[in-house]
Order: sequence, then structure tokens, then C-alpha cells
Amino acid sequence: MVDAIRLPPVPDACELCARKAPLTRHHLIPRALHDKGYVQRRFDHRERITATLWVCRPCHDKIHRLFSEKELALTYNSREALLLDERLRTFVEWLARKPAGFNPKH
Repeated sequence: MVDAIRLPPVPDACELCARKAPLTRHHLIPRALHDKGYVQRRFDHRERITATLWVCRPCHDKIHRLFSEKELALTYNSREALLLDERLRTFVEWLARKPAGFNPKH
């Protein structure tokens, strides 16, 4: 019997800024890189599929403005690693103080 791969459940709030807002799924290992050898050697199939964060649109947009897909796969492939980046951490801390419906201008 094949073991079904289950995604983590959707939380009540953004996993970065903790605001209650509509959430999007951020693939910690970008899907576009799943077939690359250097990704397949580092992460098994299950991890490539399930390594996700549920984040609000402003946090998601900021992640993709700051990092390339390769950087995300190789360096920023966990919540903890993302928050080690001072630029993202500063943004998340600032955004956390804003109301749920607030969307920053780029």
C-alpha cells in the first residue's frame, strides 16, 4: 500500500508574522527546482512536497523579492533559516504590528 503524502494543516495565522489573514502556501523547496539533481540529492521526495509554510500574501511576496529560488532551496528552506535573514525578520516584525487587512505598498 502506498503511503499518502499529507501536507501540513492550514494554521489560523501566518507562520511568519502571526497575523490572521488569508494564507498562501510557500514551498520551502521551490517546486520549479524539484527535478534538479542538487535538490533531489539533498531532499527526499516527501520532504520536497511537504516542506511548506502557510504565510500571508505580504510575507510571501517579501520572501520572493528577497531570495532567488536556488537560495530558497539551498539556504532558506525552513522557517528558522528565513528568519535568520535580518531583512526578512525586520519586515516580519514590522508587519506583525499591523492589522490583519493591512497590505504594504511595494
